[in-house]
Amino acid sequence: MSEWKMTYRGIVYSWHCDHMGHMNVMSYIGKFDEACWQLLAILGLHRSRFKQDGTAMAAVEQRVQYKRELHAGDAITIQSALLEVKDNSIHMLHKMVHDASGEVAATTVVVGVHIDSKIGKAIRLPKDVRQRAIEMKEQEMAVLQETCG
Repeated sequence: MSEWKMTYRGIVYSWHCDHMGHMNVMSYIGKFDEACWQLLAILGLHRSRFKQDGTAMAAVEQRVQYKRELHAGDAITIQSALLEVKDNSIHMLHKMVHDASGEVAATTVVVGVHIDSKIGKAIRLPKDVRQRAIEMKEQEMAVLQETCG
């Protein structure tokens, strides 16, 4: 896993909540989606790059674990890391943290595939993006080695 990057910071508003007063699953997914795009931008995959290269990213798998309820007024932060980088895909881990308590409210793992936007087929990640992702993961390994001896 790579080091954690802050990819989202915000507030839960009343319109994010369901009839029971808790943040609705739709809102968790929306905030995690924004975090995905921030992490991809850190790696060099952003709208202008996709337009220039004729490519896109497609989420092909997502698993969510809900750990604690969130309510209107709660401040939250999402931290993200890379779990795995393959030739044409990136496995991302995001954790949503309730800022006041420090508790993890939810986690998600998303698998994003790099595609040719014209034909909709998976293609290799650009070399510079893959290199940045690998370097991000290596930094985490260095920190772990220093910490664990």
